Amino acid sequence: MSHTPDTAHLLQQPVQGSAGQPHPHDSARRHVTGSAPYVDDMAELPGTVHIAIGKSPIAHGRLNALHLDDVRTAEGVIDILTFADLPAETDVGPVFKGDPLLVEKEISFYGQPLFAVAARSHRLAKQAALSGRADCEAAEPVLDIAAAMRQNRFVRPPHFMQKGDAAAVLAAAEHTLSGKLYVRGQEHFYLETQVSYAIPEDDGGVTVYCSTQHPSEVQKLVAEVLGIPLALVRIIVRRLGGGFGGKETQAAPWACLAALFAVRLKRPAKLRLDRQDDMQLTGKRHDFANEYRAAFDADGKIQAADIRLAALCGYSPDLSDAIVDRAMFHSDNAYHYPNALISGYRCQTHTVSNTAFRGFGGPQGVIAAEALMEDIAQAVGHDALDVRYTNLYQEGDSTHYGQKIEHFYLPELMRELEQSSGYRTRREAVGAFNRRHRHQKRGLALTPVKFGISFTVTFLNQGGALVHIYTDGSVHLNHGGVEMGQGLFTKVAQIVAAEFALDIERIKISATDTDKVPNTSATAASSGTDLNGMAAQNACRTLKQRLLDFIGSHFDRPSENVRFWRNHVLIADNDIRTADNDALAALAADPQHCRCLAFGELATLAYQHSISLSASGFYATPEIYYHRDSASGKPFYYFAFGAACSEVEIDTLTGEYRVLRSDILHDVGRSINPAVDIGQIEGGFIQGMGWLTTEDLRWNDNGRLDSAAAATYKIPTAADVPEIFNVALYHRANPEATVYHSKAVGEPPFMLGISVWCALRDAVAACADYRVRPELNAPATPEEILHAVNRVQSGADNAV
Repeated sequence: MSHTPDTAHLLQQPVQGSAGQPHPHDSARRHVTGSAPYVDDMAELPGTVHIAIGKSPIAHGRLNALHLDDVRTAEGVIDILTFADLPAETDVGPVFKGDPLLVEKEISFYGQPLFAVAARSHRLAKQAALSGRADCEAAEPVLDIAAAMRQNRFVRPPHFMQKGDAAAVLAAAEHTLSGKLYVRGQEHFYLETQVSYAIPEDDGGVTVYCSTQHPSEVQKLVAEVLGIPLALVRIIVRRLGGGFGGKETQAAPWACLAALFAVRLKRPAKLRLDRQDDMQLTGKRHDFANEYRAAFDADGKIQAADIRLAALCGYSPDLSDAIVDRAMFHSDNAYHYPNALISGYRCQTHTVSNTAFRGFGGPQGVIAAEALMEDIAQAVGHDALDVRYTNLYQEGDSTHYGQKIEHFYLPELMRELEQSSGYRTRREAVGAFNRRHRHQKRGLALTPVKFGISFTVTFLNQGGALVHIYTDGSVHLNHGGVEMGQGLFTKVAQIVAAEFALDIERIKISATDTDKVPNTSATAASSGTDLNGMAAQNACRTLKQRLLDFIGSHFDRPSENVRFWRNHVLIADNDIRTADNDALAALAADPQHCRCLAFGELATLAYQHSISLSASGFYATPEIYYHRDSASGKPFYYFAFGAACSEVEIDTLTGEYRVLRSDILHDVGRSINPAVDIGQIEGGFIQGMGWLTTEDLRWNDNGRLDSAAAATYKIPTAADVPEIFNVALYHRANPEATVYHSKAVGEPPFMLGISVWCALRDAVAACADYRVRPELNAPATPEEILHAVNRVQSGADNAV
C-alpha cells in the first residue's frame, strides 16, 4: 500500500507544533477574545444557589454565639451552614490539622469564616451574610514574627541544617559581619478568584468544577467533609485564571462548602469569592524576617554562615513546614558555605494562614544570600559581581543539606550574560553618572539563580496520563496537571505530537479530571511538565510499541524498518532508524520498497485486528530523597540556572525610581516550547520584581488586612516593565533524563527579580559613596527607598 496523491503533498511539510518548536498557547486566542470559559462562565443549571461567607469581626478570641435570625429571613436565603451542621470531618488542613472549615469556638484571624449562607443570587447571599451577628469575646492577638518568636509560638517545630562548625569559625574569623532583612509577603492576585460549582449526583456523590491546582486533594477533602468515598467525588478543572500557588491548598474550603450545600439541598451550588473577600480570606506568600552572620577572608570568600529564617505562617500549618524547608535549602542560592548553620522558624500568628506562592519559600531564602553578597562586597571594597564569582559553587562541592553539586554550568552562563549585557562598561557608566548627579543615583546588579527542581516531599514527585488513539488518527490526551495559563497543556500536547510525529492539531487536550487520572500531585514546584510530560510520553511509547508489534506481525517488518513521520507511518524493506528527512521523503514515494500509511489508516487497521489503542502512563522522579532527622539528602533531581542584570535610577528626594534595563539569560535545558518558556521567564521576572518593589501588604493593629483591593495593593503593570528588556534562553540540554532533556521554567525566573532589588540597594549605597551598608527592606517602595537614603546619608546604617 502506498500513499495516495491526496496525501502526497502532506509528506513534504513538517509536522506543526511538535516538541522543540515555538507554538501558541492552546487557549491563547480564546484568552484574548474572552471566549475561554472559566468556572464562573459556565451556564448555571436551574435551581443553582449562591454562597457567601459570614466572617469574624475580630482576629483572636472566642465565639460565644451566632445570631442568624436576620440572615434566615433575608431576601432570597435558602439555607445556612454553621459548624454544628457539618456532617463529618470539620478540619480541611491539607497536611497537618488546624484549618476548621467553619469556626466552632476559637477565632484565629480577622475575617475567619463563621457561617455560610446560600441564596438565590450572589448579591443576595452577600447581603444576607452581612446581617449576621457574632457574640465574640476578644483576646489579644499575636500579629507579627517578633511577638511569635518571643512567645515561642510555632505552627511546626523549628528545623536546623548544619555543615561543619559555623560557630567556631565565626568566633575565630578576622572578618565578620551581620545583617538583617525583612521581606514582606505577596498577594497572589490571580485574575480569577476562588470559585467552585458543585452539582449533586443521583448516587449521593458530587461533581465539582473547581479553580484549583490540586484536584486530587480537593477530591479527598470534599469526600471527608461529606463522609463519602473518594470515588463518589469528581473534580474537573479545564483552566485556571492564574494560580501562582494560591490555589494549591486554599481552593479546598470553598469547594467543600459548595459540595455541602449541593448535597444537602440536592441542587447545584456555586461559591465565588469577590476580590476583597478573596484577599482577606486566603493566605499569601509568607513574610520572612531574615538574619545572618558571616565570616569571610580579605577577598570576600565566605568561610562560615549562620542564617536564621523566620516565617510568618499565620494561624495554622498549611504548607509552612515545607515552605520554610525550601527557604532553608535555598539560603545559599548559588554560593558555597564551607561551614553553615541554617535555622528555620515557622511562626504562628493570628492572621490568615499563609500558603504556597511561586518559588515556595525559595525566593525568601535566595534574597538572604544575595543581601549577604552585597554586604560582603561593600565590606571588602570589591564589585559585588566579583564577590559572587568568588563564592560560586564548584563542581563536586556539597550543599549545607548534603546534595552534591553536579553539572554546574552557572558560572559560564553568568559570564555570557556579563558580556552580552555590557556589565563592566555599564558599571563604569553608573559610577560616572552618580558622580555627576546629586539627587539622582543609579544602581546596577547582576544576580544568579540556582533553583532545585522537585517536590521536597519525595512521594509527590509522580504523575499520570491517559492517551487514546481514535481510528481517524486523532489523539485524546488527559493528564494530572492543571493548566493555569503557564502553557502546560500545550507543552504536553507537543510531547504527544512529537512521539507520534503528528501535527499538534490532531491532539485533543481535555480537562483535568479525577475520573480519568487518579491520585495526582498538585501542579506546583515547577514540576508540571517534568511529571505529566514524562507520564504522557510513557503512555505514548506503550501505544507505539503495541503498534510496532502489530506491524511486525501484520507486515512482517521489524521495528527498525518502521518510522512515524509527518502524520504517517513508513514501513520499509530496510533499517530506516537513522534516515534523514530527504531519505524518508524518497522512501515515502517509493511503493516498491516502502509502505506509507496515514496514521489514521494504521489506527483503523490496528483496531480491526483488536489492538488496544488506549494506554495510561506513569512517571516517578528517580534518585531523590531527604532525611529530615539528619537534614541531609538529595531533595532535588536537578537545578535550573539563570541570571539577570538590572539597572535602576532613584530620585533621592522622593524615593521614586525607574527600572532602566534588565537583561536575562535563563537555562531551560532543551526547550519544548521556546515561545512559552520566554513568556514564563518574562512573567516570572515581573512578578518577582513586583514582590520586591510595589506589592505592599498591610494589616492594621486589629489584624484586619487594609490592603485588600486593587486600590490599595499595587501589582506591577505594563508601565513597570523595564524600559529595555532583553530575554534569552541558554541553550544547553539538561544532563538529567527529563522529558527531551528540558528543564522546569515556572518558578526559577521569579527570583531573577531580585536583581532589581539589589540594583536599588546599590543605588541607595551610592548616596553615601558606598561607605555605609544600607538596610533596604522589601518591598522597596518609594517610601522605603527614601527612608533608606536618609539613613545612609545620616550614617544611621552600618558603616563599612
